[in-house]
Formats: sequence, structure tokens, C-alpha cells
Amino acid sequence: MGALTTLRPTEATYAPSALALIKRTVASDCNDDEFSMFIHMARSLHLDPLRRQIYAFVFSKDNPAKRRMSIITGIDGFRAIAERTGNYRPDEDEPTYEIDDALKSQNNPAGIVKATVRVWKYSHGGWHKVTAAAYWDEYAPLKEEWAYDEARGKKQPTGKFSLDTSGNWPKMPRVMIAKCAEALALRKAWPDDFSNVYAAEEIDRARVLDATPAELAAQGEVDARMERIGGPALTVDWLVEHAPLDRVPVGQFADRAMAFLREHAEEPSQILMWREKNRHTLKEYWAHAKGDALELNKQIERITAGGGA
Repeated sequence: MGALTTLRPTEATYAPSALALIKRTVASDCNDDEFSMFIHMARSLHLDPLRRQIYAFVFSKDNPAKRRMSIITGIDGFRAIAERTGNYRPDEDEPTYEIDDALKSQNNPAGIVKATVRVWKYSHGGWHKVTAAAYWDEYAPLKEEWAYDEARGKKQPTGKFSLDTSGNWPKMPRVMIAKCAEALALRKAWPDDFSNVYAAEEIDRARVLDATPAELAAQGEVDARMERIGGPALTVDWLVEHAPLDRVPVGQFADRAMAFLREHAEEPSQILMWREKNRHTLKEYWAHAKGDALELNKQIERITAGGGA
């Protein structure tokens, strides 16, 4: 079998409005140099920031001496990059796990010691297996608990750790640690393609550790304010002449959009115009609520295909 041809995609380009949206959303913490680097990487890797295939995370953003940016992509983005090299194929077998029942606890629900994943790379005239293992105690997002110290009059670290419950680690521990192992295997096989690019699951622990109690408290205040106003909002153009753009809370967007579709069910061209005017908003909504976004898209397709609301 001859050598495979390495595929390199043409670099993506972005309109100024799209760049502005990326800067406001998936790269909001970046300074100008970091943003330029992030866009360069997104173009080079041919991944779409607005589809959350790639985004930037800035560590120690308030400390210039420690500040650094990491470029994050989902495991599907990793696979897409590997696929485009032309010499990758996934393993036929599922990940393997080393389990120790004695380790089962709130901080390790499945008692996982490690996950091992294999990928295949075509090189030197044949397929070669590349294996990597990710250990639970190195990647699981364990955060130190803080408590009020009466003697010092302030909160202090207790030395106790708990598994971060804001993500999927408690619910899908095998899936999460396996993603870390797969990212390690892909980086091991294609170091140039994955230089300074990390899977989200790989930095979950670092992200938890980087957030100081003060930052977490500040984020809690933001979350509370968001809850009071109905959560994060989307900017929507309802095609009302001379009317300003509307800011709609994410939790209300599906109902408002469905009502608009029903109102204009006999005007497919109006629906198509609305979808085009709000294409970036709809992408943002996908990131917030994938299931509802799919249903909304199905309804749009039905109407524009002549099926009615």
C-alpha cells in the first residue's frame, strides 16, 4: 500500500462582523495579541469558533506575570484535525479502563485509576498503533474547599478537595477521562498539528484551580444577576421596520422564535430572511441549547419546504 497523501485545508476567513462576535463571546478574555493568535490557530486548524469547535481560555487573566492563554477544542475537533492529515484512523475497540473499587467515592464515582485509548497513524508504509493513558488523579477537576477561619477572620483552604460538579465529570466519568486519553494519543501521534491545542477535558482541573475564591464569588454574583434577569441574552432582529434589535433571554428565545415562525408560516421568504439576519444569533443559541436549536431549525425547514408551522 502506497503512502497516503497529507491533506491541508485552505485557511478559513472571517468577516469583520464575525470577528467582532468571536471577540465578544468565545474569546472575550483575550487581549489583542492573544486574539490574533487565537484567530490564526482557528484558521490554520480550519475550525469554527462560532460553532464552539475551538475557543480560548486565559489563565490568571488579572495577573500579568502569570497570564497565559490556552487554545481549547472539543474532542470532535481533535478528530477532525487528525482526519484531515490523511493518515489517521480511529481504533476499532472502545477505551479500556483500570478500575479499583476501593477508590470509589464522591471524588471518583466509578473508582477509575486510568483510561487507555489507541489511535492509528499511517507512517513508513504501514499503520502503527499509538497508545496513551490518562490517570484520574491527574485530570479530574478537584478543587480545594475553603472555610471561614474565626482566628484569622477570613476564609482559608481546608486541605480537603471535592470533585467539581459544574460539568460532566460526576455524571460521565468514563467518557471524560477517555477524552483526555484520546487527546493525549492524538497529540502523541501528530505533535505538530496539536501543538498548544488542548481538549476541554484536559484543562478542566487547571481551570478549576485557576479560579480563586474571589473570582468564584464574583462569578457567583454574575450568575445571580443573570438568574434575576432571565439568564444570558441573545440579540435578535424581528424584521420590524425602524425597531431596534431586541435582547431576548436565552430561556425565552425558543418560545419567542416559535411564535415568530407561526406568525409568518405563510411567508417562507420572510422566514428565510429572518434566519439570514440572525444567523450568528442562531449559532450562539446552538451553543446554549443544542436540543432546542435543532427543533427550531427543523421548524424553519418545514415551513420553507412548504409544510407549514
